[in-house]
Amino acid sequence: MKKALAMELRQLKYFIKAAELQNFTEAANLSFITQSTLSQQIKQLEDELGILLFDRLGKRVRLTEAGQLFLPYAQKTAKDAQDGSDILKDLMNLETGTLTIGITYGLMHVLTKAIEDFSQQRPNIRLLINFGTTSELLANLEQGKVDMVLSFLPVQQNSAYHSQKLFSSSLSLIAHKNHTCTKNKQVKLKELEKLQLLLPSAGYSIRNYFDKITVKHGVNINVQMEVNDINMLLQLVDTGKWCTVLMASSIYQHPELRAIKITGDGMEREATITWWANTYQKKAACLMADCLKKYSAIYSIDQ
Repeated sequence: MKKALAMELRQLKYFIKAAELQNFTEAANLSFITQSTLSQQIKQLEDELGILLFDRLGKRVRLTEAGQLFLPYAQKTAKDAQDGSDILKDLMNLETGTLTIGITYGLMHVLTKAIEDFSQQRPNIRLLINFGTTSELLANLEQGKVDMVLSFLPVQQNSAYHSQKLFSSSLSLIAHKNHTCTKNKQVKLKELEKLQLLLPSAGYSIRNYFDKITVKHGVNINVQMEVNDINMLLQLVDTGKWCTVLMASSIYQHPELRAIKITGDGMEREATITWWANTYQKKAACLMADCLKKYSAIYSIDQ
């Protein structure tokens, strides 16, 4: 007769953290336990499963094939347990807890105002804000690392995600107010061929979207530099030497920059809240969504 598995939730959490960091010592520190305790708990989990989950490579570790296969199930189990706890807390109307929000840089201004409102209503809710590319944030959403994502992912309803529109923002040429291109309120896509542009690195949804637009319209862009940090990109544009292409809503905290609308089809994108379709929505997350809707139209650069 086969022995029933008796793995513990904490073992799964330790396994997930070690898999993310590929380092037992770092995983232990972030889990507030000793490295020996974490190693022991993972070893017990491996003994229970009857297979190694990690290859030990000196101080570092990496997932075995079995570990890679087991990881998504461990993540789902940990997330389901957390959802159950959140449901019970909501039923008891507790005013504490944690809300984790994933966000792309272009929506920071909307979230900033919403946080002010939210914090007045729920001062004891701890907020964790994670910036990243849309693809990174969606992966975090699927893994239960964030409760909601603010991005320019188009509105969709499917088995994986469902989303709500906040507002529309224009694809724009971003430049310092003293740059010659800011004399015009609009610019044709073809005219961007004359400029040396700084652009976000591949992987950012705005870059992928812009590349598709230029290919569709047969426009050849002179990309002088690629930057994988939007804040750094805007600081470079703020020097007045370069221009970039972002959503107009990206320059809210850069008063010296101007957004010149790029004309043509497909130049508007929807700012959205995205939820993982198969998970519980916390009351705190629903309240934050209400705060975001309240401020999104007011603080959109395009309005």
